[in-house]
Amino acid sequence: MPTLFRFIITLAVLAGIAYGAMVALVMFVEPKQAELSVRIPAERLDRQE
Repeated sequence: MPTLFRFIITLAVLAGIAYGAMVALVMFVEPKQAELSVRIPAERLDRQE
């Protein structure tokens, strides 16, 4: 088996594994939704330059 062909097959297998991992993440991992609040000091809101 020529070296270039073996290299291309190896890259294809690695790409398939990466694609499969991404599909698994999309199917099995559910993101958590949370409310976020950030306090902003009044001095930063009232600036007049």
